[in-house]
Amino acid sequence: MNERAQTGRMDNERFEELYSRYASDVLRVSYFYLGDRQQAEDVTQDVFVRLLTHAPDLEPGKEKAWLLKVALNRCRDLWRAAWVKRVVLGSPALELTPAPDQMDERLEKQELMAAIRKLPADFRDVILLHYYQGYGIAEMAGMLNVPEGTISSRLSRGRKKLEEILKESGSR
Repeated sequence: MNERAQTGRMDNERFEELYSRYASDVLRVSYFYLGDRQQAEDVTQDVFVRLLTHAPDLEPGKEKAWLLKVALNRCRDLWRAAWVKRVVLGSPALELTPAPDQMDERLEKQELMAAIRKLPADFRDVILLHYYQGYGIAEMAGMLNVPEGTISSRLSRGRKKLEEILKESGSR
């Protein structure tokens, strides 16, 4: 019987390897999903604690997919929570003003992130996985356990919906 099976925990060397390789990806997806650095860091920590304590038997090459799927599920849970909608969405974001030459780029990124956060969860997931993590349709279908046609449809509809949201916000 191996050490993992006896303890129910992942060995530290393997954990550290996965953490160093994928923590920034998990943090990035979580941040894009939630729009809050603190919450994204909490989600990242939760994901890796779950990895360490549950020690799933991950197929080589599929580790990142598992980590991102857990992160997206955790983000969705937070997003749905009533207190997040009341506290985070109801209060202004307090940030330092960037240098003038960075202002336009920063505003465009903020506008895009805000628009992505307005998408329904199914569209938001595929947009983030495809455009920010570089996954293809087949990979996302396997990760999210839905048919490839559904992923293609969600990606197409998500892009159209995102375009509508961005047009609406630009016309104000």
